[in-house]
Amino acid sequence: MAVAAKIAPSMLSSDFANLASEADRMLRSGADWLHMDIMDGHFVPNLTIGAPVIASLRKHTKGYLDCHLMVTNPLDYVEPFGKAGASGFTFHVEVSKDNWQELVHQIKAKGMRPGVALKPGTPIEEVYSLLQGEHRVEMVLVMTVEPGFGGQKFMSEMMNKVRTLREKFPTLDIEVDGGLGPSTIDDASRAGANCIVAGSSVFGAADPAEVISLLRKSVVEAQKCS
Repeated sequence: MAVAAKIAPSMLSSDFANLASEADRMLRSGADWLHMDIMDGHFVPNLTIGAPVIASLRKHTKGYLDCHLMVTNPLDYVEPFGKAGASGFTFHVEVSKDNWQELVHQIKAKGMRPGVALKPGTPIEEVYSLLQGEHRVEMVLVMTVEPGFGGQKFMSEMMNKVRTLREKFPTLDIEVDGGLGPSTIDDASRAGANCIVAGSSVFGAADPAEVISLLRKSVVEAQKCS
């Protein structure tokens, strides 16, 4: 069974001074989700946005806010992000090995969709337990760059993780983030990714709608061939 293609422009590459209009522009260009990068300056060196910005943006959009939390203590963020109107809450496996079941339970209780992310150096086997049992995540985000900054080069060797995951979990939402664009999308699509985060390749394009359409077409075509 094919899993739906979801294209999620990374708002980290948008004009932060015009976040609401940038979100609207992306949705009108065909985006399915809006990817929000939450960085705490500790788990990753960069510092970006928090719940207040999500709450402000939510007043201006009905779009799916796909929040990727690159933070050391994700449990502390569940309640404020739920109140702010986040749609998806993806935490990192590296900081949640001891409390992920409680984390997933809380995320769902606040009306958000739970996902787990892993850095390039983390083995894919680390997320298997999070995909089983009552309190399981509904998406896995495979980072294809080191988290913390935009504009990095796509790490094609991460596609082995995606392939392994797709073979084991055929109906799972598998997201990839980092260096995705027209020149790298086919590698990700063929490996089995269906949720595509793209930043500079979309926001830096003369026609974002054209790039979003191209990304979606690659996912759909790859699924036909699999």
